[in-house]
Amino acid sequence: MKQMEVTILGQSYLLGCPDGGEIALLEAVGNVDREMSAIRDGGKVKARERIAVLAALNLAYALAGRPAARAPQSASAAPGEVDLDHLIERLDQALGADGQLL
Repeated sequence: MKQMEVTILGQSYLLGCPDGGEIALLEAVGNVDREMSAIRDGGKVKARERIAVLAALNLAYALAGRPAARAPQSASAAPGEVDLDHLIERLDQALGADGQLL
């Protein structure tokens, strides 16, 4: 696994990336950055944490509306179910020093 430095909403993050996953990671970072920038530029929300949560919800809602969209499963999740604890753990790792979601 390699590490990539990316920028979201003007702040740099060092993220782990599986070999061959660079393009997908950069696309995801671009989506998150666009969504967070749009919320910030809307002027109603200023706190970075709140912007991140709203962006995550907007992106998750858009993804859930796709017929072919499937969230990652773990061995502990039943077929057709998403392991939310695993997803939250991955988000917490990505946020690093910015704080934990829950």
